[in-house]
Amino acid sequence: MIYKFSKNWVETHGNLPEHLKREFKGGLGYLILVNYHSSPVGPYKELLLIPGKFARYNKQTITKIYVSTEVSTQNGHANWGIPKETLPISWDKSEGKDSIQVKDGDKIVFACDVKAGGIPFPISTSLLPIDLHQLWDRVDYFTKPSGNGWGKLASIKNLKIDSAYFPDISSQRPLFAVKIEPFRISFPEAEYTL
Repeated sequence: MIYKFSKNWVETHGNLPEHLKREFKGGLGYLILVNYHSSPVGPYKELLLIPGKFARYNKQTITKIYVSTEVSTQNGHANWGIPKETLPISWDKSEGKDSIQVKDGDKIVFACDVKAGGIPFPISTSLLPIDLHQLWDRVDYFTKPSGNGWGKLASIKNLKIDSAYFPDISSQRPLFAVKIEPFRISFPEAEYTL
């Protein structure tokens, strides 16, 4: 889902670490759900929020992210400074929709249904760029992932979010939503400064 979040919403609800407070510059924001069928650390699923760009480096930052495997969490920390946390994520396909749920025990952290349709179109990170700066353990990481695939316009239904766990975007209207399948993404080795 692609957004244009307001500064007030990001400052209040964006799960900003201390170094990003009062630094929001705008730009496109993303709520991204990914079902990786394969990766260097095996298959896993993820939910993440990128509110937009921040002033210090004029780059985007992932401010909240859950992944379904601990090995993905540890690699995200070590290689790209991404603040991954591990929770179970279920992803069921049936009756023309994807039903996604993130849970902590019996608590539903995030849930939605995704339906997509229409004519597929090519899409890539050259159209919707992601250029990341992450600060992790006092190290600045810089990464520019690249990817491409085929998209269809999508609608999000039955959205549930526990704001104690994840920024509640339910009051925000996306500019549009797209389901990209198939999709390939490459995360190059991060540049970093101590």
